[in-house]
Order: sequence, then C-alpha cells, then structure tokens
Amino acid sequence: MKHKTKHSTRPPTGKRPISPRASFVSRQAQGLGIGAAGLLTSALVNQVNRRRAETKTPPAGAFIEVDGIRLHYVDLGEGPAVVLLHGNGVTLQDFEASGVLGLAAAKHRVIAFDRPGFGYSNRPRSTVWTPAAQADLIARALAQLGVQQAVVLGHSWGAMVALAMALNDPALVSGLVLLSGYYYPTARPDPLLASLSALPVVGDLIAMTVSPLLGLATGPAALKFSFAPAPVSEKMADFPMGLALRPSQMRAAAAEGAMMVPAAIALARRFGELTLPVIVMAGEGDLVTHAAKHAERLAGELSGAELRIVPHQGHFLHYAVPEEVVASISALTTGPAENANKGKGS
Repeated sequence: MKHKTKHSTRPPTGKRPISPRASFVSRQAQGLGIGAAGLLTSALVNQVNRRRAETKTPPAGAFIEVDGIRLHYVDLGEGPAVVLLHGNGVTLQDFEASGVLGLAAAKHRVIAFDRPGFGYSNRPRSTVWTPAAQADLIARALAQLGVQQAVVLGHSWGAMVALAMALNDPALVSGLVLLSGYYYPTARPDPLLASLSALPVVGDLIAMTVSPLLGLATGPAALKFSFAPAPVSEKMADFPMGLALRPSQMRAAAAEGAMMVPAAIALARRFGELTLPVIVMAGEGDLVTHAAKHAERLAGELSGAELRIVPHQGHFLHYAVPEEVVASISALTTGPAENANKGKGS
C-alpha cells in the first residue's frame, strides 16, 4: 500500500515571507533615500552655481553699513540726487542693463541700491522687510552719504518702497517716479505660490534645493511674460541672471511675493497724505501689474500726479524706453546740486 506524501507549505528553514507591510516600508525608505540624495545633489549644484555667479559678477559698487546691515550700492554722476530702487527678483544691475542708470548719471547724481536680500545686500531675519522697513533703512543710508533730498524712482516692488519713503520721510523725497508698480490689493496667484517658500525652515530647504533649478527652468517663460506684449529685450543678456538664482535671493524674492498684498493694503490707506510731484509710468499691456488696476487708478487718486502710459510695452518697459524714464526723472529734479552731492564718496 502506497502512502501519499504530504508536501509542506512552509518555506525552507531560515526563510520567512516578507509581509506586505514590510515591503511597503522598504519601498518608502528607498524612496526617501532617493529623494534625500536628489535634494542634496541639487543643493550642491546650487552652491556651485552661486559661487560661479558671484565670481562672474562681483560687487559693482561700494558698501555702506547701517545699524549692522550691509547695503551694496553704486554712486555715479553729479547733479541733483536720484535714487533707484529695483523690483522683486532682480538687482541694481537691472538699471544698468536697461540703460536707465547710465543715461540718468549723465545729468544727475544717481544712487542705485541692492535692496535688502538682493544682489550683495544683507537681509537679516530679525526684521520683517516691509516697504516701510526698507524705506527707513535706505533713508538712513542716504543720510550717511550726505543726501538731503532726492527724486526716488521705484520699479515694481521697489515702487512700494519709494512710496513708503515719501510717506515716512517727506523732507527727503522731492519727487517720485513710479514704474509698473503694484499699489492696490488685487487678487493674484503670486502670494500663494510664494508663501510656502517664505516659511521658516521649509522655505530655506526649498530655496537651497528646488527654487534655483525651478527658476532656471521657468526663467525664459517668466521673462517673456514680464516683457509682453513686447518681445524680451536683447539688453537682458547683460543682466546677471546667475545672481538672481542664488538660494538667498530666491528666498528674499519669495518673502516679498508673500508680503505683496498686505504691503499694498498698508500703503493704499495713506496715499491721500502725498503732496509731492509724482509721475506714474506703466506699460499699456502690462500683464504683471495691470495699468488700469494700478497705475491709472493711483494717478487718478493723487492730486497733481501725471500718468505716462507707454504703448505696446509691458512690465519691463524701462528696457524699451530708458530715455522716457530719464526724462521723467529730469522733470522732477530740483534743488541745488551742491546739496545733493554733499558727502559723496563717504
């Protein structure tokens, strides 16, 4: 009589089946390891790019320290003083590349600052860098440079700083030229997109790893959007894009994007206090800060303000019409040149 052999379903001795949960945990751990390696690699690449950008474009001017904060600036020309304040995401070289700085310096003493966190200027975390805080810092820097009165030009986010300077220190600001500014709280996606990158710790991680590479990938499209309906100016080739893509500057740009709407709310409440001459310039087709919602509205609310709309231009209109921008500056510059130049080079 034959006996049937029973085959055991147990695995060979010493081997146990891997449970679904353990397999899932293992895959998760592998994924996290790959992700961490990717972030580390991107951080290293960004640091190499940062050093390369700073070697290629070293500081263009001088430094001044105000209450422990180091500001980078250029100081060119002679005549009535003019202060240039760039927009978000760029540096003072924006005015060099566009031609505004050189043209203005032919007849004026022109001081262009890297605003806090941009270019080579510090942006300490101990301060919330609202337009008012930046305005106060720049006003104190100008006092050290011997500037008693100046026409202040601000582009985009810099226009809010220029307005804050005029509101908080009216004796210093003799006139305003405002380019492509955001003056009223209107709905837009920028603050939502920037809020995550502006958070403590998480924002630093994003700025060190993802933001510069994302900025590099999306940069051409962003430039096209900023210049539209005009084509991107060939002058942009002279702008040091590498400086703008450094982690520290990406973090500063995110913070200003997140702050834009509340900053506009705070400023708009005080526009009625302005009594100085103001020239408001905007591109007719600006897709970033629409002329009708901002420039036209502001010029209509300010007594005596002059509105200059540039046809067929967008947010970066100063690249196309630097002569018109400088003409607006010249229309507002008054006062003795010796007062404007007192203390130059200090």
